[in-house]
Amino acid sequence: MDLGRFMFQSITSQINGSSSFLSYLVMVLGVTSIASILIWRWWKGKETYKSLQSLPSPPQYWVLGNLPQVLAAVKQKKLFQLFFDWSQQFGPMYVIWNGRTPSVILSKPKVIEDTIINGMRDGSLIRAKQVRQAWNDISGSIMLGETGTQWQWRRQAWNPEFSSSNISKYLEIISQACEQVIETLKQVAPPKEVEVDPLFVELTMRVISSFVLGIPVDRNSTSQEGSPLEVSKVYEAMSIVGYRFLRQATGEKRWMKYLPTQNSRDYWAARRYLTEFLTPRVDLALKMREQNQTDFPQVSSLFRESMLVKIAAKEPKYDRETLISESIELLIAGTDTTAHTLSFAVGELSLNPRVFQQARDIVDQAWQKESGINLKNLKELAYIRAIIKETLRLYSVGSGSSPLETQRDTLIEGTVIPRGTRVSWSMLAAGRDPEVYANPEEFRPERWLDKNKETSSLPMIHFGSGSHRCLGEHLSMLEGTMMLALFVRHFDWELVNGRSSLEKLQQNLLIYPSDRMPIRFRGRNGA
Repeated sequence: MDLGRFMFQSITSQINGSSSFLSYLVMVLGVTSIASILIWRWWKGKETYKSLQSLPSPPQYWVLGNLPQVLAAVKQKKLFQLFFDWSQQFGPMYVIWNGRTPSVILSKPKVIEDTIINGMRDGSLIRAKQVRQAWNDISGSIMLGETGTQWQWRRQAWNPEFSSSNISKYLEIISQACEQVIETLKQVAPPKEVEVDPLFVELTMRVISSFVLGIPVDRNSTSQEGSPLEVSKVYEAMSIVGYRFLRQATGEKRWMKYLPTQNSRDYWAARRYLTEFLTPRVDLALKMREQNQTDFPQVSSLFRESMLVKIAAKEPKYDRETLISESIELLIAGTDTTAHTLSFAVGELSLNPRVFQQARDIVDQAWQKESGINLKNLKELAYIRAIIKETLRLYSVGSGSSPLETQRDTLIEGTVIPRGTRVSWSMLAAGRDPEVYANPEEFRPERWLDKNKETSSLPMIHFGSGSHRCLGEHLSMLEGTMMLALFVRHFDWELVNGRSSLEKLQQNLLIYPSDRMPIRFRGRNGA
């Protein structure tokens, strides 16, 4: 019995030992395999992007690259500042790494312009896949999130609606919205300290909502086609989905929106609110298309002439989901861009009396001819348009928000940029390039009016370049020119916080003044 027990224990011990050894062996092989895969992928990436090793780069974290710095900047709402600082430190062309994936950052205006135009024309550059996914994750498939034929038919549908000749037809609506802002300021009690950025947000949102959705710009008017425009609620929802885009475009995973976090709850609530706001008008536009009618008794003339109704009628590829998504895209694109640019322009005028006075003299002269601003004398306000261009140069509100991706090896400034590399830019750094813009820190609108060889071809890339140039450029310039002209005609003002209003900036989707640009107004005598 003792001998049998001994043999059984011996055999059991060997089996247990073998099992432990096998488990250990499996673990070692597993770790070795994972390490081998990681090393192989690292080597492959190093070889693939070997040509980028000659470019300067910020200090990196192992495996993660520069992703921690980028995500921290997004959380602090300072991504634009990080790219600008790195441009100042590493020069006009450097590379950052999202793990193993590189992004080349450019900051020379002409290089940016040529890269975008040539790359989009010959197909070597398209919108980056991750960024397109982030755009489409805002609310669904939208123009900015598409490429190739999907992008082309959408762009062709909307192009005529935003042409300069078509936009000029809406001058009366733009003028009415701008006058509404002027009247609001006139009613402010002394000492007349007002945060102008929210005022401009309301202006631009009412204008784009009127054009696209047929909603009256008059705050006191109602629209029977759908619920009224509540600017603060719509703007808050737009800001939430916009910030969600920025986080995802810079590395946050798409599935994180499903986590039970406050950010996720806010995101879904914002999407739900925007969808519920837009659905009645979209459904009505589709119903008009299906019945091939424009003379609905319950439909206002403003809604009948809206872009939503026109696009639904002429482009059958649009359905409820895509029209809702496209409307959200246009609301976002048509609001903050012009609003924040106007805030920065007003701020710079306060700090530059010479420019302010010249602008006023020009507006007064045009005003006296027509007793106001209209299509006849708008062409005389080239200096006001130059102020807006100069503001965009210094405060490009959409700095680097929509990078491209190389589809094949591409040469940029003598460096081979391998296939699969993102190409982005710092517009703030580009706008301050001393080789292109003399005295770049000086606010000098005249640089856009000079006709000499050095300045007549200054890059104006803040609306993009090539076939993907901003759809709403004409609307933005017309709206900004009208509003700024009325401001200098009716008021004197000063910045409450001085230059810090122009220096303490943050970035949601776009760049904006963190203090909302508070200003003290004085009504102008005799205006």
